[in-house]
Amino acid sequence: MPPTQPSPLDPSPPPAARAVPVTGWGRTAPTVARVVRPRSYDEAVAAVRGCGTRGGIPRGLGRAYGDAAQNAGGAVLDMTALDRVHAVDVAAGVVLCDAGVSLHRLMQVLLPLGWFVPVTPGTRYVTVGGAIGADIHGKNHHVSGSFSRHVLSMELLTADGVVRTVAPGDPLFEATCGGMGLTGVVLTASVSLQPVQTSWMTVDTERAGDLDDLMARLTATDHRYRYSVAWIDLLARGRATGRAVLTRGDHAPLDSLPDRARRDPLAFRPSRLPAAPSFLPDGLLGRTSVGAFNAFWYRKAPRRRTGELQRLPAFFHPLDGVPHWNRIYGRRGFVQYQFVVGYGEEEALRRIVRRVSERRCPSFLAVLKRFGDGDPGWLSFPTAGWTLALDVPAGLPGLDAFLDELDEEVAAAGGRVYLAKDSRLRPELLPAMYPRLDEFRALRAELDPRGVFTSDLSRRLGL
Repeated sequence: MPPTQPSPLDPSPPPAARAVPVTGWGRTAPTVARVVRPRSYDEAVAAVRGCGTRGGIPRGLGRAYGDAAQNAGGAVLDMTALDRVHAVDVAAGVVLCDAGVSLHRLMQVLLPLGWFVPVTPGTRYVTVGGAIGADIHGKNHHVSGSFSRHVLSMELLTADGVVRTVAPGDPLFEATCGGMGLTGVVLTASVSLQPVQTSWMTVDTERAGDLDDLMARLTATDHRYRYSVAWIDLLARGRATGRAVLTRGDHAPLDSLPDRARRDPLAFRPSRLPAAPSFLPDGLLGRTSVGAFNAFWYRKAPRRRTGELQRLPAFFHPLDGVPHWNRIYGRRGFVQYQFVVGYGEEEALRRIVRRVSERRCPSFLAVLKRFGDGDPGWLSFPTAGWTLALDVPAGLPGLDAFLDELDEEVAAAGGRVYLAKDSRLRPELLPAMYPRLDEFRALRAELDPRGVFTSDLSRRLGL
C-alpha cells in the first residue's frame, strides 16, 4: 500500500528505554517490556524503527483491561508525552490534537468553549489514540456510534517509518479503528465534537424488577435519550434474576439550571477521593460482600426519579473519583468480560445472565446497554444488539473454564467479545466473532511484513 503522505521527519536516535513489568487495568498477566516514551514525532519514528525483533506496540494511559498494550520481551511505546491540543475550531466543533491527549484534558479545554467529546467510555483517563485503537463506545452508542465515527482524519506512523494521512473510507483507516494499535502509531487526530450549553446532565433513574422488565423498558424508551445504561445485580436469583437500575439522561440546557449554577454553567471540577491502598487482601470482593453491596445498591435506587441534575463526572465517570480503584480486587486482579449479541438473540442473553447468576459470580460492576448500528472498523467491537460487561475477581475457582463456555454461547449466537478487555479468548473463536478478520490480517501482512507492531494480544490470537 503506497504512502498517502511521505514522512517529513528526519531520522533521530531512539529515546531511552527501560525494562519494566507492564500490565492492563485488570492486573492479571504482567509481562516485562522495554518502555519507550517518545517526546516528539521524530522520536516516535526512531522508536518504531528501533523496536527490535520482538516488535513494539503503542500504549496510552493503560486502561485496556487485558493484554492489548503489553509486549513481552519487546517494546511498548508510551505515547502520553505527545499530548498537545493543536487547534479547536469553535465554530465548526472540531479539535486537532496529539494522540497522547487524554479525554480528561480535552474536557478541560473544550467544555469552557461549549463543546464535549462525542463519545466517552466509563473513564475519561484514556487517550485519543487509545480511543481510536479500541474504537471505544459509551452510553450513547445507540445514538452516536463509537469514537471512530467522529474521527475526520488522522496521521498514522506505519511500520516503514512513514507518516500517512488516513480518513474514513480508506481501508487503513477502517483497519486502524478497533485495530488495537497493530496497524501503526496514531500521531494526531481531527475529531468532531458534541455541542453543550452546560457541564450538567438531566438524569432519569428507575428500577427494573428483572431482566425481561429491563429489556422491555430499554427497547420502548431508549430513543428518547442520548445516554442510557443499566447496572445489573448479577447475584440476584429466581424471579429477581437480572434486576437492575436504569439510568438515562442528556446534556442539561442552560435554562434548566438553578440561578447559582448559571453563574458558571460550563465549570468542570471533578472531585477526587483518596486513592485505593496499594495492597488489599485477595477475597475482599467475595459473594457475601458483593451480594450485600448489590442488594443495598438496588434498594437504594429510586423506583422512579426524573429530571435530576448531575455533574458530568458523576454521570459518566463515577469511578474516576477513586484513583487506582482496580486495586480493590487484590494482588490477582480481575477480569472484565464484555460481549455483544444481536437483536433477536435475547434468549442467549437470558441464558448467560442466568448462568452467571447461578454460578454466583461476585460482580458489582455489571452493565447492560443497547448498541446501534456498528461502525466500519474491521475489528470494531460494537454491532447492533445487547452488550453486557461484568467484572469478576481473577482468582475465582474455575473462572477460565466458565468464561470459555460463555465465549462459545456468544459465538453461537453470532456475537463477539471486546478485544480491549480480553486476556483469555481462545483464538479459534475469533473468526466467527469478527468476520473481517482475514482482511485485517491481509492488510497487516502487506503493510507490516516484519511484524513491527506486535503485542501479547496479537500473538495470543494470531492477529
